[in-house]
Amino acid sequence: MAETPESITVEELMVRDVARAELPGSRDEVLEILKTKHISGVPIVKNGELLGIVTRTDLLKNPEEEQIAMLMTRNPVTITPDKSIVEAARIILENNIRRLPVVDDHSLLGLITIADIVGAIARLNITTPVSDYLGNNVVSVWSDTPLSVVGAIMELADVKAVPILDSNLTLVGVASDKHLISASIIEDKTEMSDMSAGSDDDAWTWESMRDTMSLYYSVSKIRLPNSPVKDIIKLTGEPETAVLSSQVSDCARKMKRNRIDQLPVITNTKKLVGLLRDKDLLKAII
Repeated sequence: MAETPESITVEELMVRDVARAELPGSRDEVLEILKTKHISGVPIVKNGELLGIVTRTDLLKNPEEEQIAMLMTRNPVTITPDKSIVEAARIILENNIRRLPVVDDHSLLGLITIADIVGAIARLNITTPVSDYLGNNVVSVWSDTPLSVVGAIMELADVKAVPILDSNLTLVGVASDKHLISASIIEDKTEMSDMSAGSDDDAWTWESMRDTMSLYYSVSKIRLPNSPVKDIIKLTGEPETAVLSSQVSDCARKMKRNRIDQLPVITNTKKLVGLLRDKDLLKAII
């Protein structure tokens, strides 16, 4: 019998040996996992029980927060191992997430991600053109835009990746949140706050007779460098692309082979017409 999306279970695809962080813990521990494992999110557990998830986006949106408990999304959406990947895809799309912890009675068994489902789509021979599933609202940046500005643009637009265009509007690469995390720097500095021992109700305030003390405190935050985003392209090389007539499973194979989350869709003259995200491919099985 031919394999169908409904016949493939979460248990077949899920990753069992999941990189995780324990409570209590620090942001630096999560950042190190994200960088070394090249993943986008880390489950947070205590005594084997799933309590939350910290993602790359959480770190980039809260650059000064160091405690995992303050960064993590609590009570994350989960799935059981017996469900099909169709159900997993539906939950992922409905909740706008990238990964689903697989649990049994609150205990973390594994993780299924968009990439895992895309890997299954790659072998299902879905011949529908990707033009049927192409997302809208593509945000692109100029190749000389500072990386710190690219990070701000991605946060404001709520996107995980942006195509990079040169002065001729030709596609030269794609910058993703993975690149931002890889290029991020932890910056430690000391800041000062003036604190007055006087009060606004103090009768002597009008004579400026206040006692003032200076409070020095340490701040650790994630910072993105101001170097041009085109410096990233030297690491990633010529971007993989698709055209409007490309087939769903062909694009899924290309994403899986190159371990990428998106494919710029271009014309034959390399002009950008859209961005195919791995999440868009999930629509083909539901």
